[in-house]
Amino acid sequence: MPMLLRTLLRGLVLIVVLVIIGFVAQKGDLGGVFNQEWIDAHVRGSGRSGELLYLVGAALFVAFGLPRQVVSFLGGYAFGLNLGIFLALAATAMGCLLSFFFARFIGRNIVSKRFPKRIKKADTFLKDNTFATTLLIRLLPLGSNFITNLVAGVSRARAMAFITGSTIGYIPQTAIFALLGSGINLEPAFRITLSVVLFVLSAALGIYLYRRYRKNPDLNGAPQ
Repeated sequence: MPMLLRTLLRGLVLIVVLVIIGFVAQKGDLGGVFNQEWIDAHVRGSGRSGELLYLVGAALFVAFGLPRQVVSFLGGYAFGLNLGIFLALAATAMGCLLSFFFARFIGRNIVSKRFPKRIKKADTFLKDNTFATTLLIRLLPLGSNFITNLVAGVSRARAMAFITGSTIGYIPQTAIFALLGSGINLEPAFRITLSVVLFVLSAALGIYLYRRYRKNPDLNGAPQ
């Protein structure tokens, strides 16, 4: 129960922060990519070029450690719900791929020295059934997406299974935070409330599945 409460609290705090940022951005009081004027000038209404700019920029932000929830929020804010979900999911998956392969082929020594204990744990946890384990990890609103990508890259996790499991596991939170971002301009009270409810449900489900997975070491080859 403490784990569930901590998880929900962290996620709800992030939702509150993003809502505040979104409403402040509407007033044009923030610089950079959170500025509504910047989004309107370079992304929204710019057709394919705006979509490409968001996709490339968001992928790089995720690859360098920007929380994927923020990228999803911005996708919903800039493009609306449906297109925002699609582009945010694509950008997050691309960022995951970039940081994973950076760690595997370029930054192995740096990552190995920085996270030796996490790499050992990742080897134990990911090597036998990379896809299922990664999927469960991504369903949980815990930890750092960036560090997970780096550690998995240095571990013996299978690349295709890790990227595929990550992408599928990203879907619930991508949809939730894109919904939250789209609500800043349209039906804010309803969409924000719905985002909070969906987040709580998805977090509870993720933790439930994770606990069941760990209690059954013979299921899918999961380690105890």
